[in-house]
Amino acid sequence: MMNNAHWLLPEGIDELLPPKAIQLERVRRDLLDLFDSWGYDLVLPPFIEYLESLLTGTGGDLDLRTFKLTDQITGRTLGIRADITPQAARIDAHQLRREGPTRLCYVGTVLNTRNDGFAGSRSPVQIGAELYGHSGAESEHEILCLMLKTLERAGIDNVYLDLGHVGIFRALAAESGLNKQQELALFDALQRKAVPEINALLERYELDPAAHQRLISLASLSGDDALVRARESLKGAGPDVQSALAQLERLAALLLEQRPDVPVHFDLAELRGYHYHTGVVFAAFVPSLGQEIARGGRYDDIGQLFGRARPACGFSADLKMLMRLGQAEVQQFETGIFAPADNDPALRQRVETLRSEGRRVIVALPGQPGDANTMNCGEALVKQGDNWVVKPL
Repeated sequence: MMNNAHWLLPEGIDELLPPKAIQLERVRRDLLDLFDSWGYDLVLPPFIEYLESLLTGTGGDLDLRTFKLTDQITGRTLGIRADITPQAARIDAHQLRREGPTRLCYVGTVLNTRNDGFAGSRSPVQIGAELYGHSGAESEHEILCLMLKTLERAGIDNVYLDLGHVGIFRALAAESGLNKQQELALFDALQRKAVPEINALLERYELDPAAHQRLISLASLSGDDALVRARESLKGAGPDVQSALAQLERLAALLLEQRPDVPVHFDLAELRGYHYHTGVVFAAFVPSLGQEIARGGRYDDIGQLFGRARPACGFSADLKMLMRLGQAEVQQFETGIFAPADNDPALRQRVETLRSEGRRVIVALPGQPGDANTMNCGEALVKQGDNWVVKPL
């Protein structure tokens, strides 16, 4: 019995075979055309970089997800990218150095040490767009609308949005005088909405009763009316909290004006990318799936570490997941035209003409096994007089 271990793939690593591979490529081309129509310039960052450059400004989360190896030429540690967003930020801040707003898009494979990302894959094809140089709700609105258009172009409907703002919790923690260890413990409990644990932590921290109440209220501030309730629950908080709430309200108003068809859910305890994002965070969901299918937010601080601070916001998704969700059935290859193994110059010319017209033509090889059907051909080139004519089989 043969040992199949030679062709087993690592857990969370997959490959695409015909016809899914060409289907993915078609979705990729279509989405890049969409980004281009919105003015987003394509960049192609490297798959591997020096580790310190790759992780600059991203916090410890990305570090744990990054494969590391040693450069045999320099002896320095290299990292295989787990996220393209920091690379795009480096390009904007260090390479392009434009003064006005910069719009960039990208697509490429990323590699994760863990399979806790999109769809449990450790090798998603990340596609996304980033907008640099503007800090208002209008740029966040543009990114959100482009994300929605991306999902629609991929054939995904019934999308709803989840909006939050990491600045609210960050400001409340600072106002309460929490140290870093206390803040992280409370952050972890909030992510799980573990109210008894949150309450126990806050009692242990011996906070001012008003600060205690504001922090514990975050766990319940979710839903369509969360912003209305937040104005009451957080009315005693400082200006940073009030500014963050105003930003969310402004963004919600813009979305309602332009995309009233998209349901919006607010969750002020949702702190995805807390160590990375600096403001609004968002994610897209569909009812049939219990996990996000696209995500993004504002991350203004990262450019400073590349030598130039720039406001930034963007979104990303896994192209393979978009392809799976956007198509009920995998499209089959276009049926081809079978050409016989014949050295007739007229046949060669006919084949070239058909291919230039976008037709799929498969030329038989001398002595090959299999006929037109096995080559997935529904038509064949047949000689009639001096001409080669396409005939259905």
